[in-house]
Amino acid sequence: MNKTLSMKTFRCPGRHGYAVEVSPFQPSRIACATSQYYGIAGCGTLLVLEQRESDIGLVRSFDWNDGLFDVTWSENNEHVLVTGAGDGSLQLWDTENPQGPLQVLKEHTKEVYSVDWSQTRGETLLVSGSWDQTAKVWDPERLQCLCTLRGHEGVIYSTIWSPHIPGCFASASGDGTLRVWDTKAAACRLAIPAHKGEILSCDWCKYDQNVLVTGSVDCSLCVWDLRNVRQPVSKLLGHSYAIRRVKFSPFHHTILASCSYDFTVRFWDFSKSEPLLETMEHHSEFVCGLDFNFHIPNQVVDCSWDETVKIYSPPRMAAAQPSES
Repeated sequence: MNKTLSMKTFRCPGRHGYAVEVSPFQPSRIACATSQYYGIAGCGTLLVLEQRESDIGLVRSFDWNDGLFDVTWSENNEHVLVTGAGDGSLQLWDTENPQGPLQVLKEHTKEVYSVDWSQTRGETLLVSGSWDQTAKVWDPERLQCLCTLRGHEGVIYSTIWSPHIPGCFASASGDGTLRVWDTKAAACRLAIPAHKGEILSCDWCKYDQNVLVTGSVDCSLCVWDLRNVRQPVSKLLGHSYAIRRVKFSPFHHTILASCSYDFTVRFWDFSKSEPLLETMEHHSEFVCGLDFNFHIPNQVVDCSWDETVKIYSPPRMAAAQPSES
């Protein structure tokens, strides 16, 4: 690891990190969904953190009576977050209201492993993905489920709204498929047999509405162009265990990050003949959560089962030139 790397660490004893997300409103505000006992038993805690000049401070923590597996910030209220839990429920939290969740949405029959708030203007929608093999679309203002989408033949690990196309999200599943859904028609528009193993994560390119990436237990990342899904645009190899989360850079068309059960975070540029830019080996357990800071170029946040949240800027990423939006 580069010795000049500046890394801030927040320790959360007894809490294993599952997901992190930077606030869309405040560059220094971070949310982390955690679970006790590796998510197998016990409670969950939502940590709201503040990045300071030399460290990371705790703003607020919220406890839930089951493990928390994912978190997403509201796109229209800087204080509101949503988490997904092991008891099949979603929780809406307000950082200004320390008492408990504003609301609990309980319709899934198994663990909620993914939650995402739509980023499309004029649209206030929430999507959740569950081990009950369904995805649900919610109206978080009217607090009701708008539709339940079925089609996956395995658990759903990841549900992510398109940043470009209204009412469209992608899902990744244990059945080895990547699916693209049209919520207006409540239909699956595309099902791609993307990997031979389970797919734990997917994400959309921020610069091209047709490009997605998937990360699988087969240790590979595949970049897909929806206009031709017979084979991936790129297959990225390097991880030695399952890839837990993948994220496209908000600043670069072809740069993305992945974190893995091999304890590493890796950065890639799929346009290059040697796509692996950097490997970070700063955790001692599974790395499950990962996000780019949309406000600060090349800053990354991650969380691990080693009970830490870390913020850093990978040195080789800093040399990459931002894409034109």
